[in-house]
Amino acid sequence: ALLLWGPGQTPSVGWAVQSAAVLLGSAETGQSSPSSGEAPQERHRVQGGHGFPFGEPGMRMLPSIQALAAVGEQTIYAGSFGLGVFRSDDRGLSWKAVNKGLGDSFILSLATTTDGALYAGTVRGGVFRTMDGGQTWQVLNDGFKGLEVKSLLVTPEVVYAGTANGVFRLVKGETRWTVVTKGLDQTLVPSLAIAADGTLFAGTSGKGIMRFKDVGTEWKRTQQGLKDHEGLIENFIRVLTVGKDQAVYAGTFDGGVFRSHDGGDSWQPISRALPNDSIRGILAIEKGLFVATGRGVFKTVTQGRQWIPINQGLTQLSVQAMISDHQGALYVGTSAGVFRSDDEGATWVDINKGLEIQAP
Repeated sequence: ALLLWGPGQTPSVGWAVQSAAVLLGSAETGQSSPSSGEAPQERHRVQGGHGFPFGEPGMRMLPSIQALAAVGEQTIYAGSFGLGVFRSDDRGLSWKAVNKGLGDSFILSLATTTDGALYAGTVRGGVFRTMDGGQTWQVLNDGFKGLEVKSLLVTPEVVYAGTANGVFRLVKGETRWTVVTKGLDQTLVPSLAIAADGTLFAGTSGKGIMRFKDVGTEWKRTQQGLKDHEGLIENFIRVLTVGKDQAVYAGTFDGGVFRSHDGGDSWQPISRALPNDSIRGILAIEKGLFVATGRGVFKTVTQGRQWIPINQGLTQLSVQAMISDHQGALYVGTSAGVFRSDDEGATWVDINKGLEIQAP
């Protein structure tokens, strides 16, 4: 058997598939080679070299959750890598798949708007939108140069998409995406954030942090102080967020967390005491600064001088996404399911009823 893993997953939670040759076939159609000996409906499509999932017969498995979104007081959406989108109307106590019309089940990003729309960014299918809570989905790709959508950001009037070909925007009421500005062609954008003054930040794979401030200008790189332990400029940014005090936080692929108090003009490392530098999520909220890593969740109330692990009950430490809901609860999507904390991370409970898959 060949083991293939989704983004950020570790071998201990990888899915076992029979072989890339057997399962791959046509990445566009999802059909595999006739030699597999299985009916098409009994197999899962492979996209971009990632397989999903085959284990021992009867084995219970949980999908890797790459994105989360909260709506109202009770509703949570989880975007999985291979099984599409799940919805819970009871804060994760139970889940159901909501994938009618969703043409790509490999979800990379989710975002909700105030009018109830939910957007899903996918590996090979672009963006899909639902206006009815996931009961039906419509593809929304007019204007894109490529269909890998790694990040989504919502403002009252605009939806932004970070793609493998830069950043695009969709103005409210329109149906065509347009490129924001020049400077990020053929550049993957895993994260987006926007400040109160409208400054847009893009975390990229290869070009570090890019900033767009004024209409008519291009993306400009901001890198002063953005250096790793060896003094090298950080080029790979996985997470961006803006706090209520307008401080900008950046999480890197393997260089920890940085903070800017001047709109990105300069950056300071704040994670030298953090045990793991692979950053997957950042929440800057009143209760403190929470950081999700490849080895669990950590919290600081001292702006990074001390980090406290908050992983009791979090049995899967490879976190892929982290959000908070309107009640202050924390949710993390991991390489094997979803967990929730109602006490600021002091304890976690797994909330995976309805997410489990039984291998054939």
